[in-house]
Amino acid sequence: MRASTLAAALVLALASPLAVQAQDPAPATATAPAADPADVETPEAIIAAVYEVISGDAGVARDWDRFRSLFHPTARLVPTGLNPAGDMVVRVWTPEEYITLAGPQLERGGFHEREIASRTDRFGSMAHVFSTYDSRRTVADPEPFARGINSFQLMHDGERWWILSIYWTGETEASPIPAEYLP
Repeated sequence: MRASTLAAALVLALASPLAVQAQDPAPATATAPAADPADVETPEAIIAAVYEVISGDAGVARDWDRFRSLFHPTARLVPTGLNPAGDMVVRVWTPEEYITLAGPQLERGGFHEREIASRTDRFGSMAHVFSTYDSRRTVADPEPFARGINSFQLMHDGERWWILSIYWTGETEASPIPAEYLP
């Protein structure tokens, strides 16, 4: 079989409904807490829950069990940005790695992130949301210290919404947020 024919056959096999049906969804992990039904009822609700969990004043513990309950067992968080040398850096974390690596910093320094605009595309059981955010140390801060876009990939399993991934990058002087992603 020629390479191009083999590649085409592979693409068709992976795209076929039978291939999708043959793969059972990953079971929820035994340690993942059950989600509050209100948190996972709509794409908007699950995204609002993420922002609520990660936000809080310095010294305030976050509800990491609530955070865990929002994510599919195979979920990933993908922060990207420029390092001091100006090179693009990509990290890939599980929700547990995010809690371990970013959680202490959020709780120590105070961190309030809020959605200032969003754009949703939806097809069947999948949704993609560009959620523009700003970040402040306290709610009373007059100006955010950062802005950017969180790209949420969501899945509905027939009962609830799950976060499959959050991929984000911050705004920079060289890469301002485009007008269509602002309020």
